[in-house]
Amino acid sequence: MGRISLVVSDLVLSFMWIWAGVLVNILVHGVLGFSRKDTTGDIVRYLFSVISMFVFAFLQKLTKGGLYNPLTALASGVSGGFSSFIFSVVVRIPVEVLGSILAVKHIIRVFPEIGKGPKLNVAIHHGALTEGILTFFIVMLSLGLTRKIPGSFFMKTWIGSIAKLTLHVLGADLTGGCMNPAAVMGWAYARGEHITQEHLLVYWLGPVKATLLAVWFFNVVFKPLTEEQQEKPKAKSE
Repeated sequence: MGRISLVVSDLVLSFMWIWAGVLVNILVHGVLGFSRKDTTGDIVRYLFSVISMFVFAFLQKLTKGGLYNPLTALASGVSGGFSSFIFSVVVRIPVEVLGSILAVKHIIRVFPEIGKGPKLNVAIHHGALTEGILTFFIVMLSLGLTRKIPGSFFMKTWIGSIAKLTLHVLGADLTGGCMNPAAVMGWAYARGEHITQEHLLVYWLGPVKATLLAVWFFNVVFKPLTEEQQEKPKAKSE
């Protein structure tokens, strides 16, 4: 029952995440009337984006682990052992992709004039490297926050949100700064571009390899240091 509820949560959160991004843009540029080239509009949009990330962090906590990003599911699966890895790859990630595809289809039906999702503005290998680097740093940060401040919801969410937003801004003009293959897949599927070399290399292969590298690097370099710090107080008490 626990895994079924996780899968349902993944589907719902993936659907909601795509809609949240679209609604933020509609609110800022449509309702509030800020130009897309207006710096003030960008600041307001970033503010709403951070609020959105706090809402989704709360929903993840409420659903006891529901996810909307396949890279987070992959990192969790790799860290959790073989059974967790298979469950993430075979079930959770496809469900998150499905949720994103359904969301984009629904959005296009409701708002036919809406944009077409992220666009690659550089060469394919440059784009794959960009998404890979952004993903590596955000996965490393997420793993570090989980280990270092496991109980502080606000602080952990605040640091994670600002980091994600910063990395997104850095990569926005190159690849869209997505760091979420499912979200890109939803828009690419709607355009019929979900099996192109560009999409697979830039938004899947690059981030997936970066996620695996980040998990391995964290476990090799930082995990032993964390365990050593935890053992020192025990040794002193003895």
